[in-house]
Amino acid sequence: MTASATLVAKDLAAGHGDRSLFSGLDLVVAPGDVIGLVGANGAGKSTLLRLLAGLDTPEHGALRLSPPTAAVGHLPQEPERRPGETVREFLARRTGVAAAQRDLDEATQALVDSAPGADDAYAVALERWLGLGGADLEDRAEEVAGSLGLTVGLDRPMTALSGGQAARAGLASLLLSRYDVFLLDEPTNDLDLDGLDRLEAFVAGLRAGTVVVSHDREFLTRTVTKVLELDLAQQQVNLYGGGYAAYLEEREVARRHAREAYEEYADTRSSLEARARTQRNWMSQGVKNARRKASDNDKIGRKFRTEASEKQAAKARQTERLIERLDAVEEPRKEWELRMSIAAAPRSGAVVATLRGATLRRGSFTLGPVDLQIDWADRVAITGANGAGKSTLLAALLGRAEPDAGQASLGPGVVVGEVDQARALFFGEEPLMDAFGAAVEDLPPAEVRTLLAKFGLKSAHVLRPASTLSPGERTRAALALLQARGVNLLVLDEPTNHLDLPAIEQLESALSSYEGTLLLVTHDRRMLDAVHVTRRVEVEEGRVTER
Repeated sequence: MTASATLVAKDLAAGHGDRSLFSGLDLVVAPGDVIGLVGANGAGKSTLLRLLAGLDTPEHGALRLSPPTAAVGHLPQEPERRPGETVREFLARRTGVAAAQRDLDEATQALVDSAPGADDAYAVALERWLGLGGADLEDRAEEVAGSLGLTVGLDRPMTALSGGQAARAGLASLLLSRYDVFLLDEPTNDLDLDGLDRLEAFVAGLRAGTVVVSHDREFLTRTVTKVLELDLAQQQVNLYGGGYAAYLEEREVARRHAREAYEEYADTRSSLEARARTQRNWMSQGVKNARRKASDNDKIGRKFRTEASEKQAAKARQTERLIERLDAVEEPRKEWELRMSIAAAPRSGAVVATLRGATLRRGSFTLGPVDLQIDWADRVAITGANGAGKSTLLAALLGRAEPDAGQASLGPGVVVGEVDQARALFFGEEPLMDAFGAAVEDLPPAEVRTLLAKFGLKSAHVLRPASTLSPGERTRAALALLQARGVNLLVLDEPTNHLDLPAIEQLESALSSYEGTLLLVTHDRRMLDAVHVTRRVEVEEGRVTER
């Protein structure tokens, strides 16, 4: 494919129903650009990627791709695996080779049938198939899958893969892609540290223009050259020319200036309005005095009072004209913030959870034997590659999985609060209101609604089936549950997946004041630095060591 493709968006607008997401959006994605697309959940990031990919039609504006034959790769997160699709077919679909192969087969048949224009159509289809890497995809797929430790075989159904294996297959599909423009929606989700390193190297080495949505602050810092911010609160689109760290600084300065400009305008207007009121009062008082003393024979005094009153009236009109000529400055709208706290249950016993020589077997995988004791108020970071056994370790500690050998016990008085990888509690067909209410039966429905609204889940969300929530909305519901019921053992398994950046920062803040026991599984490097932990446990190929 060409390495000089450019995607230009001009005056784009999009919305949901009667709600505007963004308007007047201009963007140029040139070769070598890595543009980080940021904004709160619901600001329209995924919508914009679909518009740029040509999958949806904008309400206003236009897109231009130069050259028009360039291949644009839209690679969204795919939480649901397609039944019957093998790893090989998944890789061919995500790299665009499968669609290019179908087009080439049709063009070949047209050539055989001597259809009009078949020569040109075949040449175009062949060039596209070759450009996307169709000729050597099989060999490259085997090599990349092997380098990522995806050893299940390419003819294995995607539905048979573990979460870690599926994450590696998703990364492989990206590393194998040869698009002219890349549109990446949350590519960092579910990747371990090795996967993140590989993804960063791939994106940094692309000659093609790239737009990426990610909640991983370290990934954004290391890769992006520009930042496009969809500011839902201010209904603005802002493009920042530096990297992610520069964007944070510039945004802070811009917000401070906006606040200062509004306060200066508001102060000036307020003082002018006060002056105008005073001048009108003086004028009114002067008129009353003139009338009251109208019978006086003092013509000079009457004339003086009349002139003074007219002067005050002129001054009042002049002040009002100054007010009219002021350049109005809109008050910066307050952004919605997730202000959460984690309710604490009465403390548990001194020993929270214990594994003694515990061994758990999952098919060909074995965790252990593990000797591990978690004490009250321990704050434990659990790290390791995908598939190393972190989730199996959590299941053993929480008493959800019986060891095949050894012992596991949960201490007395332990009240577990959990945000798991699947957010499984909110995956059914019952409305979110009912699913949430069933988990906190003593909370009145009105309070359930109020709490969910605080987490950005309003009337449009609470009556929908829980399974229709987005991953980010499901995560916020799980966090709301932590606030609704007291816990003394908090278990967070990849909690930042699908949360927007402001919500991640709020979660980190809430964790700083939480006083119970914490088990934190995350690959978010910034979160590992930001959250205070007292212990670090490493899981590697079923073996557990403390660092």
